[in-house]
Amino acid sequence: MKRNTISIVLVCLLFLGLTGQYPALSSETESGQPPRPNFIVIFADDLGYGDLGVFGHPTIKTPHLDKMAFEGQKWTNFYVAAPVCTPSRAGLLTGRLPVRSGMCSDKKRVLFPDSNGGLPQTEITIAEALKQSGYYTAAIGKWHLGHKSPYLPTDHGFDSYFGIPYSNDMDKVEKTSHFTLAENERYQAYNVPLMRDKEIIERPADQRTITKRYTEEAVSKIKDLKDGPFFIYLAHSLPHIPLFRSKEFKDTSLAGFYGDVIEEIDWSVGRILKTLTEEGVAENTLVVFTSDNGPWHIFKTHGGSAGLLRGAKGGTFEGGMREPTVFWWPGHIKTGVVTDMGTTMDLLPAFCKLSGTNLPEDRVYDGYDISPLILGTGKSERDVVFYYRGQQVYAVRKGDYKAHFIIQNEYRTQTAHPVTDPMLEIPDSPTVLKEPILYNVNVDPGEKFNIAGEHPEVIAEIREVLKKHLAGVEPVENQLEK
Repeated sequence: MKRNTISIVLVCLLFLGLTGQYPALSSETESGQPPRPNFIVIFADDLGYGDLGVFGHPTIKTPHLDKMAFEGQKWTNFYVAAPVCTPSRAGLLTGRLPVRSGMCSDKKRVLFPDSNGGLPQTEITIAEALKQSGYYTAAIGKWHLGHKSPYLPTDHGFDSYFGIPYSNDMDKVEKTSHFTLAENERYQAYNVPLMRDKEIIERPADQRTITKRYTEEAVSKIKDLKDGPFFIYLAHSLPHIPLFRSKEFKDTSLAGFYGDVIEEIDWSVGRILKTLTEEGVAENTLVVFTSDNGPWHIFKTHGGSAGLLRGAKGGTFEGGMREPTVFWWPGHIKTGVVTDMGTTMDLLPAFCKLSGTNLPEDRVYDGYDISPLILGTGKSERDVVFYYRGQQVYAVRKGDYKAHFIIQNEYRTQTAHPVTDPMLEIPDSPTVLKEPILYNVNVDPGEKFNIAGEHPEVIAEIREVLKKHLAGVEPVENQLEK
């Protein structure tokens, strides 16, 4: 009787292994790592550090992201590679600072519809890396790394693409101001194309339903690819100006128009997490939610909030590059608040580690493997963050301390820097400081109190870190100036 029972168990285990279901339920492989997971990166556009309920917004309701953080990890010191769209996205997908790929410029901050450049074929994206390990890869949403071949998602390792190729405020065909158009929600004022792979399927894209359609595409991909493994990169077009929302979310938020937009994105996150659960792949899927840069303060209430952080989109104060970030992976992630530093460039090495994928060793990577932090088995090696604006390093954070060497207003406005600030007036043009400004951004995340005079040894140490870094940056062809 016992022998028969054992035989039945062995047959069941064999069946589960052959059908691919057993790895999704198994907690660890022989190496101590969870089995090969699926990956989903949800990337908002211009979302501020203070724009989510779980990150402190008093009236924007984000129950799904709040729950995602409660069940997973809330990262409070998570950064992007640059404070504007194109270079930030290049950094996320390649694990490298955009200066190494030519995807940043002191003359043009991002790619435009008349640009001829894009992410070089020599770069290796997360999608290309994971395809080596048998992953299906899908890109959904805003791309902004080149709108012509050979720069489109399907030229860079993605099996499919559905979205707009650049920012939703480009191809503007009406002279009406962005502010007025945002209030009127005239999507026809922007001749932005919606693409399927390499073909334009709608122009202008009806942006009133864009969040909903991106979500439907993601849900469809999850259902089709549930046998995995898969990587889905969902890069929302919003809350970048001009703002749009579907009719179900119009005038529903206490936070007004901007709140409507964020609450629809939160709904989208909820749909995705629910689908993963219903399809039985939640425990085998790591989901990351973050944003490409901080809020666009020049658009006032339409531009979001950096919360207690100073600065905004376009600049190198914390509000421009520190992003609200949540990791979720039921059954595997160590839940809680993560205060260690991380960046979007760390996703590539972490995903490769978790999937058993080897990266070529013929290039410099600026990302670190943060999988030990995700799993609760160790710490991250990251101790430094470089704050690039264009091709220049404006500031460097090492440990608790951040030194500013160059300062400049984000978009010729003081909205991100109150004029009552007793420490510093931010100039409109780049200004190299004779004496660097130093903040302890753990004690003073709002960067209010300059302590450079008290810590000359810290300034000296950070100068050495910067000098060593710059010595390892080699000039490449600039893609934004083509």
